[in-house]
Amino acid sequence: MPDGSQRPPRDTDPMALHAPWRDQYMQDLSDESKRSESVSLPDFLSDYWSKPHDDEKNLVVLRAGEGDCGGMVLLNKYPYASGHLMAALGEARPRLLDYSADQRAALWRLTDIAVQLVEKTLEPQGVNFGVNQGSAAGAGLPGHLHVHIVPRWGGDVNFMAVVGRVRVIPSALETMACRYRDTWARLGASPPR
Repeated sequence: MPDGSQRPPRDTDPMALHAPWRDQYMQDLSDESKRSESVSLPDFLSDYWSKPHDDEKNLVVLRAGEGDCGGMVLLNKYPYASGHLMAALGEARPRLLDYSADQRAALWRLTDIAVQLVEKTLEPQGVNFGVNQGSAAGAGLPGHLHVHIVPRWGGDVNFMAVVGRVRVIPSALETMACRYRDTWARLGASPPR
């Protein structure tokens, strides 16, 4: 298949194992998970939202929006990479579609702002951003949906993460928060263009 014009032989396709009996098991597991998610982790995002006077301590970079469309951009205290931000609305909801259309739009505006901050402050070679909805999808805080914005550079995942299971974050969180706040001030606290 050097020219890409032919499909490889069928025996090289990935196998699919069909086990329809697992459907009920997965449903039961999902129901149990939904019951336990409500008590799994304290909702630190709602706590941060309710205490604007602690923004510096909580690494909140900015607040934007009003009422139930208000939210914040903050540093992740357990970053995947230096400068890892999160965008979240102040109101906690577990699923994206649990928010109104206006709230979803406000969440994506916050995400736009966070991406702009990352690009202007750190000039990364790339940016990952995404949402983990539910524990099975990797959500560490399944009751309060939020967006991760992670700056990336070529080679930023190295042998330390692979061999030592350690991430090297070269900048203190407080220093990074100051850098982001400075960028936000330089941008005139205005939405991205």
